[in-house]
Formats: sequence, C-alpha cells, structure tokens
Amino acid sequence: MAKEKRAMRLADRPEFATKPAPLTTTADVSIRAAVDMMAERDYGSVFIVDDENKVIGVLTERDIIKRVVSKGVDTDTTPISTVMTANPRVATEDDDLLDWLRIMSNERFRRLPVVDADGRIKAVFTQGDFVSYTWPDLVYQAQQYARAQIASNFPILLIGGGIAVYTILMALVFSSMD
Repeated sequence: MAKEKRAMRLADRPEFATKPAPLTTTADVSIRAAVDMMAERDYGSVFIVDDENKVIGVLTERDIIKRVVSKGVDTDTTPISTVMTANPRVATEDDDLLDWLRIMSNERFRRLPVVDADGRIKAVFTQGDFVSYTWPDLVYQAQQYARAQIASNFPILLIGGGIAVYTILMALVFSSMD
C-alpha cells in the first residue's frame, strides 16, 4: 500500500514562526511615506490594513513603477490607496502550501499574506519561501531522472566504455613496443 503524503500547512513551515513581522500601514499614508518604510526595512512591499489589521491592499515595487513613476504621480500628496493593489489574495495559516505555490505561479504574484482565523495578518510568504520548500524535491527528481537515463542507455554506455578501454589498452600496448 502506497504511503499517502500529508499536506503541509503554511503554519507548519519552520520559518512561519520566525519570519519578521509584515510591513503594514494604513491606506491614508502618502506614497512617499510607504516607500520610505519599504526602503528602511529593505522590503519589496507594504501591506495596507484596516483598523482591525485585516489586509485590504498591497503596494509593491512593481505598483510603484507602473502606477507612480511612469505616471509622474506626486508621491508626497497622493495616498497609497490610489495606487495599491486592492483586495489581494490572502491565505490562512491552515492552507496547503502546495496549493498556494500553484496559485501564485498561475496568477503571477510573488507575495502572499497569511492571516489567522480572525483574518489578521500574521506573516508574508514569498515565492522564495516556496522554492526553499520544493528545492529538495526538485533535486530528488533530477537524480531520479539521471538514474533513469543512465539505466535506459546502459547498453550504449557499456559499448562506449568497452571501446574506450580497448583503445586505451591498445595505445599502451603499441607505445610499449617502441
């Protein structure tokens, strides 16, 4: 009987408990203030939350380039609510990690806010966090593929190896005759 692999919850990841607190702010702050916060903490995004710390938007580096810099928006007077991505996808702590990896890949976003049962932001997972989870599986799959290729091509490798050994032996024999 095949052993069934148990789904891994987002909260089961070791880094879930050790991740730094997400960078959050309210919708009324200026773009300049939000960018300053991001620069100070070296973060690529800031999550916009309501009075209950529930996610209502996200402002990413890409949003800043597409909706602010390219449009010449005044960053000192414009609130982030006018340029943020509203209502981003949000995961819960108990959601399956691989499901979200697929969703993020298919929908082309890189930051996933994770909320508790009350909808309050707890952590932010990035695609890099998911890669660290899947990397061992990818290495294992590559090893299995290499083994399969070697096994399926073994007769050719055996013949090629035999020819190589024969050639080396003949070269040694003829060089010792001189």
